[in-house]
Formats: sequence, structure tokens, C-alpha cells
Amino acid sequence: MTTDRAAFIYGADAYPYKFSETHPFHPLRLQLTHSLLEQMGALDNTTTISPKRATDDELALIHDPTFIEAVKEGGAGTLQNGKAETFGLGTEDTPVFPNMHEASSYLVGGTLAACDAVLRDGYQHAFHLGGGLHHGFRGRASGFCVYNDSSIAIEYMRQTYNARVLYIDTDAHHGDGVQWAFYEDPDVCTLSIHETGRYLFPGTGHVTEKGSGKGFGYSINIPLDAFTEDESFLHAYKESLREAVEFFRPDLILTQNGADAHYYDPLSHLHLSIDAFREIPRMVHEIAHEYCEGRWVAIGGGGYDKWRVVPRAWSYIWLAMTEQLHLAEGDIPKSWLDQWQSQATEILPSTWSDPAFPTIPRRAEITEKNRLTVEKALYHIRREQNKQR
Repeated sequence: MTTDRAAFIYGADAYPYKFSETHPFHPLRLQLTHSLLEQMGALDNTTTISPKRATDDELALIHDPTFIEAVKEGGAGTLQNGKAETFGLGTEDTPVFPNMHEASSYLVGGTLAACDAVLRDGYQHAFHLGGGLHHGFRGRASGFCVYNDSSIAIEYMRQTYNARVLYIDTDAHHGDGVQWAFYEDPDVCTLSIHETGRYLFPGTGHVTEKGSGKGFGYSINIPLDAFTEDESFLHAYKESLREAVEFFRPDLILTQNGADAHYYDPLSHLHLSIDAFREIPRMVHEIAHEYCEGRWVAIGGGGYDKWRVVPRAWSYIWLAMTEQLHLAEGDIPKSWLDQWQSQATEILPSTWSDPAFPTIPRRAEITEKNRLTVEKALYHIRREQNKQR
């Protein structure tokens, strides 16, 4: 058993999860974040765990063996086009790439290592940068996601540690693959706060998607209007986070931390500043200690402005875990800027804060619409709690 507070899951392996050099889901996001944390001294005296590949049996906790075989064939270059389409592979979003099975297995293995660190090895928290692939289904890849490490990790924790898991997803895109995997399961609660699917992939995550059978009430969706800003987003987040935890009483919290709700992100229409990404993990850290003895596993996710947004947003997760948020004040380390600016396609931010963004004309309307959405999303929880009083 360890006396350390948090474990950092990270390791450069021989099989990067990279669809292409121009694909938005690029592994450089991980390297940039690790480099920033390292150069600000936030990883000093940190336990770093290198991920191992998940086994086929572990992948099969969620995925069909025929799909796993198709992924192997895709990575080996032997998957036929017609078969590829059946499994959601070879698409514009999720093209095949060499060693795809191995690379995807490493991502899953990293998330499983984070779960073991907390539930077996005595860490309170663990952070796996490479995880957060929440769109994959049992027999189909989707939305940049081959294997769904989030769903596999939840099922792994249920079977190995008999854990009740609260999954919190703040990616701009609805965590559909995770929701549907546990839609009838009363031992898993999924909370997804995302941009409405009216204009955004995957088009799901409506307030009315609440689970079914014994799992009714344990799927919570808060679809926010396009152009939602910090104050409205954080209101929805804080209200739903605390009420979901009080309602569900988890053994562990697993958070998917997509950074694509930021104003700069090219693939969503939300309007958050970097300040919101400081508050999101700070609140989870507080809640985890209040309700489940600190047990919190964090994974990455979306986020497609890899230069200006992702390194800062994901650094906040580790800084919140290790109570080092004071390090993220003022200027970004000059050594980090010097290392990466020559490679960057954007001017790197020199401070932890953002400049002022344009005012949204419909701000009041959006805020009120989101408030009503939160009311609808949490209605069944509040009704149940009122019955128990």
C-alpha cells in the first residue's frame, strides 16, 4: 500500500494512438500536457505508472470478440472494406491505422491501471491522460474511439472490486457509448453535461434518457445550449454533481475530462473559458473526499485545440488532485513556451488566464434555457429525495 496521494499514469509506448498527422485526435496533446506539468514542477516526487496493454479478456468485458478481431485485422492491413464499415472502422472520423489494436489496448490498459491504483494500491486519486474514449460501442467504433476504455474500466471495477461507480462526463460531446453500456444497471450512474445534440455529434444525450428497467434514474443528461458560457455551465455542473452524488452514493468517481467545450475548440459550439476547466476538477476533488473517501479516477477525452487549451485544461486536473492549483497562477513557464512555440500552429498562451471573449447576445436566454434543463434533468432525483424525507 502507498502513502502517496495520487498516481500519474503516463508512458510513451511503441504504438501511439494516432489516426494520422492531421487528425484532430492527436497524441501530441498528451505530450504537451505532461511537458507543461513537468516544467512547472508539478510532477516532482510523483509516482508515474507506465500503462500495459489490456488483454483480450479485459477488452471483452465490453466489446464483442468479433469486433476485437476486426480491429486487429484493421491494424494489420487485412480488414476488407465491407467488413470495416460494419464495425465503424475506416470512416473519416475513425480510420484504420497501423497497430490500431495495440495502440487502443494501451489506452485501455492505462485506465485500468488507474483504477487498480485507487482500488487496490491505496492511492486516493489517479490520472490517466490517454483515456476517455467514450463513444465506442460493443461491436462498433465511433467518433475517434475504437475501444471504450471508460466502459471497460467501469465494468472492470464492478467485477473486480464490486464498486458502485459514478461516471461524470464533461466533454462537449455526449458520452453515448458509456451511457448505453450501463443503461439498465443500477450500480452505475452516468452524468453527462454536454452540448445539445441538435447540432453536434452524436446527437444523443436528451434529458429524457434516464435509464431503463432497474437502471431507471441512473442516467442523467444535461444538454446545454450552444454558446453556453462559464457561469451557466458551472451552475449546471455544480447542481448536478452534488445531487447525483447524494442520490447515488458511489464508491468511486470516474471523470471523463474532455476539453472541447472551450471557446477556441473547432469541433463544438460551447463558449467556456479556461477558468471553467480549473473549477471542474476542483469541485470533483472536494466531492470525492466528502462522499467516497477521496476515490477519484480521472481520464482525458476530447479537446482539439491542442496548443492553446488542452495542456492548461488537463494540467488543472492533476493540480487539483495534488492540491497544487496555486502553481497555475500568472505566467506559463517560459521553458515550455520556448520548447514548443516553434512547432505550434497557434501563438501559445503565455498566461494561465484567457483574454476576454466576445459577448454572446443571447446570454440571458441561453442561461434561462439551461436552468430549466437542469431542473428537468434532476427532477426524478429531487422527487425521490423528497419521498425519503
